[in-house]
This record gives sequence, C-alpha cells and structure tokens, in this order.
Amino acid sequence: MIELRNVTYSYPDSEAPVLRDLSLRVEEGEFLLVIGASGAGKSTLLRCLNGLVPHFYGGVFRGEVRVAGHDPVAESPRGMSSLVGFVFQDPEAQFVVDVVEDELAFAMENHNLPQSLMRKRVEEVLDQLDIAPLRGRRISTLSGGEKQRVAIGAVLTLQPKVLVLDEPTSQLDPQAAEEVLTTLQKLNTDLGLTIVLSEHRLERVVQYADRILYLPGGGGPPFIGRPREVLAQVELAPPLARLARALGWEPLPLTIKEGRKLAGRLTCNLQPPTSNLQLPTSNLQPVIDIRNLWFSYDGCEALRGVELTVGRGEFVALMGRNGSGKTTLLKHIVGLLHPQQGRVELWGQDTRRMGTEAIVRRVGYVPQNPNALLFADTLRDELDFTRRSHGLQPGGYDELLRTLGMERHANAYPRDLSAGERQRAALAAILVADPEIILLDEPTRGLDYHQKRALADFLMRMRDGGRTVIIATHDVELVARCADRVVILGEGQVVVDGPAREVMTNSLVFSSQMNKLFRDDRFLTVEDVLEAVER
Repeated sequence: MIELRNVTYSYPDSEAPVLRDLSLRVEEGEFLLVIGASGAGKSTLLRCLNGLVPHFYGGVFRGEVRVAGHDPVAESPRGMSSLVGFVFQDPEAQFVVDVVEDELAFAMENHNLPQSLMRKRVEEVLDQLDIAPLRGRRISTLSGGEKQRVAIGAVLTLQPKVLVLDEPTSQLDPQAAEEVLTTLQKLNTDLGLTIVLSEHRLERVVQYADRILYLPGGGGPPFIGRPREVLAQVELAPPLARLARALGWEPLPLTIKEGRKLAGRLTCNLQPPTSNLQLPTSNLQPVIDIRNLWFSYDGCEALRGVELTVGRGEFVALMGRNGSGKTTLLKHIVGLLHPQQGRVELWGQDTRRMGTEAIVRRVGYVPQNPNALLFADTLRDELDFTRRSHGLQPGGYDELLRTLGMERHANAYPRDLSAGERQRAALAAILVADPEIILLDEPTRGLDYHQKRALADFLMRMRDGGRTVIIATHDVELVARCADRVVILGEGQVVVDGPAREVMTNSLVFSSQMNKLFRDDRFLTVEDVLEAVER
C-alpha cells in the first residue's frame, strides 16, 4: 500500500535533512504508529504521503514515494486527496464550512461527485463514526472529540485507501481520546482501512498498533517492529513499559489488563514511598482568590459560580473534559477576560482594576496556540523582547533553553519549527521573564516523554522557589508527576478540588497508568513504584 525508497528531505534553509535515506513498506490494512522525539520528522513523514512535502513546504526532496501505486510528488495533494485522507493535529485548521453535514459534503463537491452518491456517503460516514446526532450542529459548538471525529468523517467521504493522522489526541481529554482511537480501530478492523498515525502519548495508542516506526531524529536510521519489540528497546516508552523494563517483566505488557497479571506478584512486597509527599497548602499565602465567578460566551455559560483560592508556591492542575471551562478560567486569571459576575483577585487586588499590562508583568500565560506568542525573526529575539518589555537585560536564558531542549534553535525562525518546538519556544518566551504566577494551557502538546519530564522538573523548581504554577491539561501522567493539587471542572463548575494523590486515585478518567495498575494512592508514577519495591 505504501512504499518509501531512500527518501531524503530538507526544509528550506535547513542545515540538515529531517529525513535521511528512509525506506519503509506498509502493507494494506496495517495500523502503523509513528513515534519519536519532537522534531524527529514524524509530521514530515506523514506529509510525504499526500504530497504536502514537498509541494506546500518547498525544500529539497529526493527518493521515491508510492501510495497505492501513485506518486504523491507527481500528483500533488489535490491529486492524492481521494487516496489519502489527512487529519491534522488541530482539526479546526481543516474545517471550511460551519455546519457538520456541509463539512462532510465539501470534499465530494470539490470532486464533482453526483448528488445521490454524496448523500449516500454522508449517511454512511455519520453512521460509521456515530455522529448522526451532530449532522445539523455548528462545528464551533462541538467538543474537541466531536470535532476530531467530524474531521475524520470529512476525509472518509472520499473513501480513501489510507488514513493519516498527526497527533489526533493531543488536544483531547482522556475520554474523548479513547472515543477517537476506538473509532480508528473500528475503521481499521471493520473496513480494512490502512492507518498511519503519529502520537506522543503512547499510553493511549500502543495497544491498537500492528507495528511501530521509531524515528530517532537527526536523520538517524529508523527502527520498525511489533509494539513489544520496539518499546523494549527505545527510550521513548509509556510508564507501563518503563516499569516492565525496570522490573524485567516478560512479555512486555501493552495494556493495564496485561500489566495487572504481572503486578500481582509485587503487591506483597510494596512499601509506602518516602518521597513525593503532598505539600501542605492550608498555610500558604493566597495569591489568587476567585469568588462566585460567572462568565458566558454569547449566552452559553462557560463558568458558573467558580470558587478557587491558590496559594504562593502551589502547583495546581486544572483538569476536565474539553469545554469544561479550563481555558476560560486561565484567561480570567491573566486579565484577558473579566467576570460578568463575581470577582478575581491577584494579591488582593481586583483584576478589573489592575489592567492587563500590570498583570502580565507578574503573570506569565502560555495559551494552547503557541503561534499567538511568536512574532520575532528568531527565538533569541523573542526572548530578548520579553525581557526588555519587563525591564530586564537581554540574555541570561541559556539554562532555560537547555532545560527546554531549544538551545540549537536559538537563532531559528520560530514559526518554521515543528509543533512541539513551537510549544517550547512559546514556553521560553514567557518563562524568560521569571513571572510570579505561571499559567500554562496544554503545555505538553507536541512534547515527547523526555521533554515532558524536563518541563515538569523545571516547573517544580519554580514552585520550590515560591512561584505559583497552574496548568490546564489532559495529560494525566504530567499531573501525576508534578501537581500538588488537582481541580476538576465540569460544565463550568468546580466538581472536585483536592490533593493530587487523593483526586487521581481510582478515577475512571484521571488516573495515571501506575495508579490504574496498583489502585493505590501511594503509586502515581513509575518512580513511586520503583522506590517502594523490595529488591
């Protein structure tokens, strides 16, 4: 179905190829998972399959690509659109019209298909993806998981032979991510659709893949094999695989069900860990005080009577389904939105009286879309601009760049970076001002496991230095590693607020892999377990 022969590709003005002499064969009906560090070339490889590389991005391309016997370089993305369905990381980036049913029909209209055939295919896709109740809905009113399934449906109406997805769960809550991945498994199993998918959160998807392709980055040779074979050898592995390797479990478990059979041997030898204890929060000096906060978008309630107090030096994770109000709450704290009812106070002052400029001098906010913060010619210029605007001398951020793995991109144009690299560039552009309150909205999107650990360690050092950190995230493994406290929002209200170990234990949605494995609030991370095991 798919064959690459000696593919080498360099982006314009790039010093080295992102893909070097890559050869690969994917069989019809296979589910291939593509993994690797941020910037290793995963998205580039996917873009080769429909001709976006090199047609849209330019650069230098060598080698051969064949998809179902067609050449994407010769036929261009338009010529490949009926063979390769491509779903981007951000589904909203590919929507053209406002209503779900119209979006499903749009591609077929561009291919001038008969009206009767279009109606038939729309009905089939609505049923296949279980989105029939959404047909008349405006796309802007859908949840993240619903948008992702509509995006998949919009490319399926052309009945492609290959479905390519670039980090389809990166912006989804755990429940929505499971719904999307279950849908993909069904399409693969029931229709025999060939699926090529890249993902960083491997704990979500490894059990669905037939094979895994690991790209090491730097143009190094790839490694491809069955999931157990690859995860047993590569550094980038989900928590369950890391624990299994450390304890010598065989065969390597891919699911919690498989892992529990092996973990049962350990339960009698586990002792409580001595580290990662919760910080006492009751005596912390309040820096954020939110009282009876209400806010609506065009009559649709986003926040409903929110009450929240956060102390100095506290690390709080905001969690909840897509659309639960996490981003809206962060925007109120940084002063981008003002309460329609209630109040938000920072250091005892009402944000409506402080002004946004005064707030951002002390509060650093990184939104979901890193492009909103990146405008300078180089990353170094971005950081120097931030420091000057805060009355600080330029420079002095080498350690921050090393922590985020961005030192080699200091002179790069930020918008030419990969999605994960842009995310880290935006983080650096805010953190370089050393804000007293750090607000991060989905900070691990596009980050690999190593980068997430480095970011978590950095944020914990900020907390230990007296900074207040609040992250809105769906990344339960990140929360398990570094949060003191978890606040779960549901339909604009605070549903749960408590210590991370207490809130995350035995949760159907918000538990980490280790907590699901042992069902014990002492064990949220691999480190918790390894510390407790009697060897």
